[in-house]
Amino acid sequence: MTTLEKEIEAYEVMRAELEQEYFDKWVVLHDMKVAGAFDSSEECVQFAIEKFGRGPYLIRQVGEPPMRLPTSALFGVVNARD
Repeated sequence: MTTLEKEIEAYEVMRAELEQEYFDKWVVLHDMKVAGAFDSSEECVQFAIEKFGRGPYLIRQVGEPPMRLPTSALFGVVNARD
């Protein structure tokens, strides 16, 4: 199991507790613990990058389904034709 898969599993185990405490907040999970909770995705991402660099860590909006992004969006890859 990868580190990210462990973070996802930890989120699922803590889901009910997270929804009670952090509903609609953006959270960062690192080492299978909540490292921070924020009102916006921008704040959450900035915190995660500053604290943990490229990761691995998990960012989720509590109470919402996970957002799926293409790998190119995650690493800033630009289409050569752009």
